[in-house]
Amino acid sequence: MLTGAVTDGRAWRAETLDAPPSWSCPLSPRCLSALDQILTDLRDHPRPIPEIRVGGDLWDACREDLRPALTALESRRGFVLIDRIPPERYTPEEARTIYWVIGQLLGHPFEQDVKGTLLYDVRDTGQRVTQGVRFSVTNAESSFHTDNAFGRDIPDYVGLLCLATSKAGGFSQLISAYALHNELLRHAPGVLETLYQPFHLDRRGEIKAGESPTSQTPVFRWDGRGLTARYLHYYIQVGHEKAGEPLTPAQAKALDALENLLTRPDLRVEFALQPGQMLFTNNRWILHNRTAFEDHPEPERRRHYIRLWLKRDP
Repeated sequence: MLTGAVTDGRAWRAETLDAPPSWSCPLSPRCLSALDQILTDLRDHPRPIPEIRVGGDLWDACREDLRPALTALESRRGFVLIDRIPPERYTPEEARTIYWVIGQLLGHPFEQDVKGTLLYDVRDTGQRVTQGVRFSVTNAESSFHTDNAFGRDIPDYVGLLCLATSKAGGFSQLISAYALHNELLRHAPGVLETLYQPFHLDRRGEIKAGESPTSQTPVFRWDGRGLTARYLHYYIQVGHEKAGEPLTPAQAKALDALENLLTRPDLRVEFALQPGQMLFTNNRWILHNRTAFEDHPEPERRRHYIRLWLKRDP
């Protein structure tokens, strides 16, 4: 267990975070030109987007653009906006391709479900979370969480490409697990100890034959160098129901304390992505939330994001 407060830039609060213009890493003309060349090659030699692999020439062209992004993800605020893939210049399919390529410059894409999906469409399908689906295919507020909290392996980075926005709502909210940890350590150390013990999480059907419908993992883990959080309150509640193990009073108290912190505006930031913008977060210690939204009635205008899960280079 981490027993001391973290005071560096990772433990940011709303008032200590750098100004929004600093969150963005623009793509230079040189980098966009190299990305254009990939699109040209793809027109001559068509292949599925996940089969595209990045070479050293592209890294050389985009290195100076993306080095600050990697620094921000690892040792500063834990998130970055890469701005942007101009929708007036590229089709949605070309934007997907560029996003896939940029993702490979930041890490290694890996599968997001048992089907092996690498580029995951985040859009409202009309389903409800109570039907057993993920929040990502509904228009409901997701609540603060880390991605794949129930999985064997978690992404180091989560990427979101905005292709189309909703009619109303759907804002991105971010909060630092280091700031949450500091608050609990200062005001409720006993609660924090409970969050270092295993909880059941519902796996939302992402299982193979013979596997358990829940996984067990603590909310917080400290490896001596960095903090890892795995959390989605609703999945924990359903997970304990499925496991036939009701939350203990200590566990319920700990989750309530954490949920109360997640409602505090002074600990989080909120913003709206614009078409063509890419948001990348450090999924080990940045919790994210998407507020509920109302979508456009026209199918072609409906909110549409693309998600990437990435493992960082060693």
